[in-house]
Amino acid sequence: MHPLQPLMALLEQTERERDEARLHLLRARDAQHGASNQAEQLLAYRRDYEARWGAQFGRAGAIELVRCYQGFVDRLSQAVDHQAKVAAHAAVNAEAAEQALREREQRVASVRKLIERRIAEVRRDAGRNEQKQLDEFATRAAWRQLTQAPSGAA
Repeated sequence: MHPLQPLMALLEQTERERDEARLHLLRARDAQHGASNQAEQLLAYRRDYEARWGAQFGRAGAIELVRCYQGFVDRLSQAVDHQAKVAAHAAVNAEAAEQALREREQRVASVRKLIERRIAEVRRDAGRNEQKQLDEFATRAAWRQLTQAPSGAA
């Protein structure tokens, strides 16, 4: 087994987790935008409704019709308030998803950095081993030359 294989598996796992977090963030942002748009549409509808019927009641109107209008505006206001809460909750979820993505990206970067350090260690160790082998080879060659030298030099 290659010494970097476990780290490569860890990198793949952290990248998958990061990609899942990115997808989760995209979905959370979509939900946030949808909820915000719906809240804005409800608010605009309530304003239009109040303006339209407010002018109508400026003239003479039946009390039954006024009560019906007020009841509908109350329910519409509750819907606007509820949708604003939904939009706020979606915004909180999107922020949490962004934070989770940042953490996953940081973890991927950390694993990559660890792999880079291990690769450098492996290369450094390989260089040392190669140098050691060259030194041993040179020492043996020198020893052979000394032991095979003519012995009558005087």
